[in-house]
Amino acid sequence: MTWWPIGASLFASSEGSGLFIGLAGSGAAGGLAVAGFEWNATYVLLALAWVFVPIYISSEIVTMPEYIQKRYGGQRIRTYLSVLSLMLSVFTKISIDLYAGALFVHICLGWNFYLSTILMLVITALYTIAGGLAAVIYTDALQTLIMVVGAVILTIKAFDQIGGYEQLAAAYAQAIPRRTIANTTCHLPRADAMHMFRDPYTGDLPWTGMTFGLTIMATWYWCTDQVIVQRSLSARDLNHAKAGSILASYLKMLPMGLMIMPGMISRVLFPGACRHVLEKSHRGSCSRQDDVGCVVPSECLRACGAEIGCSNIAYPKLVMELMPIGLRGLMIAVMMAALMSSLTSIFNSSSTLFTMDIWRRLRPRAGERELLLVGRLVIVVLIGVSVAWIPVLQDSNSGQLFIYMQSVTSSLAPPVTAIFVLGIFWRRANEQGAFWGLMVGLAVGATRLVLEFLHPAPPCGDPDTRPSILGSIHYLHFAVALFVLSGIVVVAGSLLTPPPQGVQIENLTWWTLAQDVLVGAKAGDGQIPQKHAFWARVCGFNAILLMCVNIFFYAYFA
Repeated sequence: MTWWPIGASLFASSEGSGLFIGLAGSGAAGGLAVAGFEWNATYVLLALAWVFVPIYISSEIVTMPEYIQKRYGGQRIRTYLSVLSLMLSVFTKISIDLYAGALFVHICLGWNFYLSTILMLVITALYTIAGGLAAVIYTDALQTLIMVVGAVILTIKAFDQIGGYEQLAAAYAQAIPRRTIANTTCHLPRADAMHMFRDPYTGDLPWTGMTFGLTIMATWYWCTDQVIVQRSLSARDLNHAKAGSILASYLKMLPMGLMIMPGMISRVLFPGACRHVLEKSHRGSCSRQDDVGCVVPSECLRACGAEIGCSNIAYPKLVMELMPIGLRGLMIAVMMAALMSSLTSIFNSSSTLFTMDIWRRLRPRAGERELLLVGRLVIVVLIGVSVAWIPVLQDSNSGQLFIYMQSVTSSLAPPVTAIFVLGIFWRRANEQGAFWGLMVGLAVGATRLVLEFLHPAPPCGDPDTRPSILGSIHYLHFAVALFVLSGIVVVAGSLLTPPPQGVQIENLTWWTLAQDVLVGAKAGDGQIPQKHAFWARVCGFNAILLMCVNIFFYAYFA
């Protein structure tokens, strides 16, 4: 593949319909800081192209578990990574996509929430069985284009309605619901809503966690996740992989203006009594935002079917109220198409993972027919668990879809990041150390995750009776602690056991990279190094320019 479809596809893979709804919802609930989740990707995407892809090319692997098996030896880590992928598919990808899609249908068409969920599943199942999985990278690129065009039109209309960025800051600060709970402040918009960098102790997204914890989680997602890395490995050569990462990074700057700010505008506008928000004589007319910004459980139940908060309806509400009829239909169609294509590819990759990495180990002589049947049954089980999980998802993290997704990832992903990073940069890391690092990390991370679901954040006005590990340690700070703990166990376990054999290091670490990879060509490519050197310099210059743009945006909104 050439660079532009790779870049578009990297962006499209991360920006499903769940993220449109989740980012806009978090913008409505807490302001701009959630954009850090998108902007942080710049540095990790550059690390993917400049550090991780050369290693993967040099090691001549196709899948991430395959790299881990080559680097560390043994089968147990590969099996564990497959099981972990299935868990993350259920708890973050499938359930969130289903919830986001059903919520969109519920808001746009007014149908019952669970009827919408079942309908989405039936259509997706029919579409999968009928062979609708011919979704190649170019389809992703086309879908991104339509989504971005629709989102740009919606953003222009939303800003036109509110009068520009300065007015947004003033209006958002006044977006207080009509019905509030006495002696509480949770109905008030955050005082630091327009700032990216927030207090490390009291901030909802502390700058320390957004800098360090987020980088660890983003490294897992962008540099070790099969769905993402596969796109970069399809590059014609290393320079195309680098250019693809740069394009994806520029595209990742867009959600601030296309999703987060429209989410904030949605909180100000609905149910639509705030057209003249800045005229003092009409300031009283701004006190009816009980849809997107509701805090009273009965109001929230009326607006979106969830008692804990309705920020997730910010984006669909905007689509329904501001888009003209034809474009409204197009946006709904694009959301549904994005949702279904991501669901079918998740179903497909999950069933493949289970049948090839787990079932084949249990039954080595299983025939083609049996594998096919097991694969289909796995999809049914995954769907069942995901649907059962939706009510839990609805009531967690103050109803913010995006924050829920990040808090689950922070408990499960850091140990995986640790074994990849140490495997690439430390030759002495071995299978024993990596395995026990993963197990200790899983035990600690899963404990926090279970506690989080047993003790959800209390509703507005209720006392906080959660264990101190939840109340006092932010999930982004927890990700840093979990990464460090897993890393220490990997190092200790590796030093206490024999070093890895030569075959587990050659061409598999940064220090033993195949020489032709560093020139910029794929192993055995045979193209002229001078040409590669020129385009490598062009990519290097663009990477520096991109980081300057990113730092400027961070500084401007800090």
